[in-house]
Amino acid sequence: MDADAKKTALRMIPYGIYVLTADDGKGNIGAATVNWVTQGSFAPPLVVVGIKADSGAHTVVKGTGRFALNMLGKDQKGLAFAFFKPARLEDGKLSGQDFHAGANGAPILDAAIAAVELSVKETVELGDHHIFVAEVTEAYVHTPPVGRADAAILEMKDLGDTVYYGG
Repeated sequence: MDADAKKTALRMIPYGIYVLTADDGKGNIGAATVNWVTQGSFAPPLVVVGIKADSGAHTVVKGTGRFALNMLGKDQKGLAFAFFKPARLEDGKLSGQDFHAGANGAPILDAAIAAVELSVKETVELGDHHIFVAEVTEAYVHTPPVGRADAAILEMKDLGDTVYYGG
């Protein structure tokens, strides 16, 4: 396989940008910017997420079976970059961001335009990212979108011409 062709072709898949958060209730909070996300089912409402297998977020999600996806708006590039590195809890803030606990205990970022809470139903452990199929158990819209809901979300291409993930 031509490695450059593979990389270019796979980078043509559009990605939204989300911050995944999880809390085990024992002082371990995982958070990461993720982009391999899709809805997998209407009934029940399922979301499919790829999480890097050696990340702190993966450890907490695998251990608890629950997490939240915080949706970022077009103007929230800084928020995406804040969670590119391992999360830290300091002065009641998660990587410098205000948050509150959702019904499932996962942090909900106050600045996110929307969020969903999820409960893991299945895990596929293949490759360097594991796939979590999770059911939506709660949903919040903090900033109602104007126009199409999918047009409100920050996308990988919005982060600049040199920012890629995948391929």
